[in-house]
Amino acid sequence: MARGALTRAAIAAAALAGATPLAAQSVEVAPFVGMRAGGGDGFTILSVRPTLVDHDPVVGVVLDVPLWDGLQIEGLFSHEPINFNVYTDASTPALRLHGAMDHWQAGALQEFGRGAVRPFLSGVLGLTRYALEADSDYRFAVGGGGGVKIFPTSRVGVRLDGRVYSTFLDASTSAGICGGAGCVVGLHVDVSWQFEVTAGVVVRIGPGA
Repeated sequence: MARGALTRAAIAAAALAGATPLAAQSVEVAPFVGMRAGGGDGFTILSVRPTLVDHDPVVGVVLDVPLWDGLQIEGLFSHEPINFNVYTDASTPALRLHGAMDHWQAGALQEFGRGAVRPFLSGVLGLTRYALEADSDYRFAVGGGGGVKIFPTSRVGVRLDGRVYSTFLDASTSAGICGGAGCVVGLHVDVSWQFEVTAGVVVRIGPGA
């Protein structure tokens, strides 16, 4: 499972790098690994309510394209394998299922400072993929976070992140009292929250690095 996750991250890195403009522009590529909490309730959209969830480490890659004054365009892919123990009844052994949570995100990052230590804030939006065996589903998600980049050399550094994701699982509306001015409409949205911390190695590529 871990080897497959690293392969996914490598493919995502190649795809993100291929989408970078061919102009004389440096980019930052940062493979990362970390831990994630929450988000298991998102698998209810696949009709699974596990009684026990084993989380494996999150792996992924993030790509930043510098613009100006510390502002960067950011693309992110992350993958987390998850194993489910589903109990049908007390007398039956648990059914072992394999799943995953993937994030495909794009947005912006703002660095503060131009030295070797650069704190930053980031905001992204995109899709969360919930996969269980041969079944999968996608939901809209937004994320944000912050951290620091440390560059002991001009081309290689370390990146530490903390991120929060909000995935919108379902939405419904209900009409209330109606009158001459219209109707009062209520909106209910089911949101799945996730938090993760990661660490990665940043490699600057390009003539401007």
